[in-house]
Amino acid sequence: MTSLVTPPGWPPLVRPPGAPAWERTASAWLLDICPPEYRGYPVLRRHTVVLARLAVLHVEACQAAVRRGLSEARATLRQVADGDTIEAAVTTLQAEEARLLAERRAAGLVEEALRGRRFVARL
Repeated sequence: MTSLVTPPGWPPLVRPPGAPAWERTASAWLLDICPPEYRGYPVLRRHTVVLARLAVLHVEACQAAVRRGLSEARATLRQVADGDTIEAAVTTLQAEEARLLAERRAAGLVEEALRGRRFVARL
């Protein structure tokens, strides 16, 4: 019997590659991390690997937006918010940056698995 293996960073809501209906759980999770409009495109519902590629691109775009927000926050917000509010916004952006880093890894792993990669247990 072959054991089902997932690497560190694999999304908890997605069953391991090779498990029954794992692609269905991958599709549901990918749709959850994409803009809601993606649910209305039949091609993305039929071709999970295409959905995975677009999900990775979407998360990468969000990462770029957060990095830009972090680089500009103090300068662009100082005229509209006090120092404590700006620092809270920066802290929020830093937390979002960390969340997106994990989400990008997870989406990339799911995409790799949908393209046929199988993961093996390491000692």
